[in-house]
Amino acid sequence: MYTISELAKEFDLTTRTLRYYEELGMLRPKRTETGKRLYGKKEYAQLKIIMRGKKYGFSLVEIKDIVLLFDKDRTGIKQLEKTIDTAGQKLNEINERIKELDELKQDFEQVIKGFTETLHGLKSKQ
Repeated sequence: MYTISELAKEFDLTTRTLRYYEELGMLRPKRTETGKRLYGKKEYAQLKIIMRGKKYGFSLVEIKDIVLLFDKDRTGIKQLEKTIDTAGQKLNEINERIKELDELKQDFEQVIKGFTETLHGLKSKQ
């Protein structure tokens, strides 16, 4: 079991972030009689999923959907299906952005080439 401070330190997060994830319903720590939060293996694994989702650009809503699916299907199948679907959408977005950036790169190369030719022409007239 981890306290909120221990888990925050383990994942390099603030305790406020962990409380926020709890507010969103992504984490459900146990509570002691005095109200102290205790996080077990399940919450640790959920937090790993949250961190991985954030790393890959998933929204908190998407991450929450994935995290909560495990409670509905303990086999993990639905969770994996949702993860694959969401990751596929993200991959499509990335490919679209790469295409846009490649076009922008080509535009810049043409502008630089034109400016360079203009500059050489101006210098040669001096």
